[in-house]
Amino acid sequence: MAGTTEAIKGLCRFCKTPLETTLVDLGMSPLCQTHLEAAELNQGEEFFPLKTFICEKCLLVQLHEYVTPDKIFTEYAYFSSFVDTLLRLAEKYADAVTTRFGLGPKSKVIEVASNDGYLLQYFVRKGIPVLGIEPAANVAKAAEQKGVPSLVRFFGVQTAKDLVAQGVQADLLLGNNVLPHVPDLHDFVGGLKILLKKGGVITIDFQHLMRMMEGNQFDTIYQEHFSYLSLTFVKKLFAHYSLTLFDVEEVPTHGGSLRIFARHSDESGPVEPRVAAMLAVEEKAGMNTLAHYQAFEARVKETKYKLLDLLIQAKRQGKSIAGYGAAGKTNTLLNYCGIRSDFIDYTVDRNPYKQGKFLPGTHIPIYPPDRIRETKPDYLFIGPWNLVTEIMEQTAYIREWGGKWIVPIPEARIFP
Repeated sequence: MAGTTEAIKGLCRFCKTPLETTLVDLGMSPLCQTHLEAAELNQGEEFFPLKTFICEKCLLVQLHEYVTPDKIFTEYAYFSSFVDTLLRLAEKYADAVTTRFGLGPKSKVIEVASNDGYLLQYFVRKGIPVLGIEPAANVAKAAEQKGVPSLVRFFGVQTAKDLVAQGVQADLLLGNNVLPHVPDLHDFVGGLKILLKKGGVITIDFQHLMRMMEGNQFDTIYQEHFSYLSLTFVKKLFAHYSLTLFDVEEVPTHGGSLRIFARHSDESGPVEPRVAAMLAVEEKAGMNTLAHYQAFEARVKETKYKLLDLLIQAKRQGKSIAGYGAAGKTNTLLNYCGIRSDFIDYTVDRNPYKQGKFLPGTHIPIYPPDRIRETKPDYLFIGPWNLVTEIMEQTAYIREWGGKWIVPIPEARIFP
């Protein structure tokens, strides 16, 4: 990797054009889900460049692949079931697609990157056969405990071929927030094409690049996210594998996501007007022109300055600050801004897998949420701003001692 032209300059992972144009450079950062044990605090830590490029030909925003997926996802610290909002949305999705596509006991629902079974469990409850494909064995184990059969494997063309050889294909093939995590887009979408049964439907959710830029959500850039996607690009990617997008929905996850619906291109059926409408929205926003992307970095820097100003002022006034959430985005934000335990005393997280450990890079300790009541901080810094409503509801008790919330994105704000 180091010292090679490929790593320093790189080629677009879709069209192989040399990457010359930077979207934003967030410096160096550790893997955002690699939480540290106490014994590791005095050891060296790996940091990797968080420099995003935009392909001048296909306009795909992307990171270089400095870290292979097996190093990131073989054992993973993110469990979706600890996010109540995701559970509610998952149940709503399962109800909607079951009705829309007439799924039943003879159907097969397959989810790629199925995590801890937080979504497929709702199909299991309906008596619909499911299969989860999940590379992280520790997370897949949690899915099995929910009654979700899980294949511990990375997904791509070979996995799809092996399943088809066993007589397994999907009536509904889905993936939520997985497409950005895939370094080889061709292998992944090529696999979707193979695994989708004739007459079947694909749904894929991904964070919408347009909303990310509008909301200044630069903290969603981290090594686990290799690509940052627009509908315009995804339509082109799926068409390359003879898959037609026939509908699209906006969903609220991750600060604003898209859910696409796709089928085999040789199958007839209407294309909903929402596809053309969203493509037009992207074009109007400037997403199809290189110039649109070049002002983003200046906005990111200004957000950093404002956040540090707010925190410095609070600390000079003798205020105590605790964090809520050990999410990936939180680690990007803290490492980019240089915010460590000199600003934030500790953070809390509902996920027992993270408790008792330390945030990567910043070494801020992670405790269970009860720690907040014990220490009564003046401010609670909400790292996962996309869950701000849920977190404020769960921590409304901080008002008892006059506590307030700090939300860093799209710009630093204090909520009384």
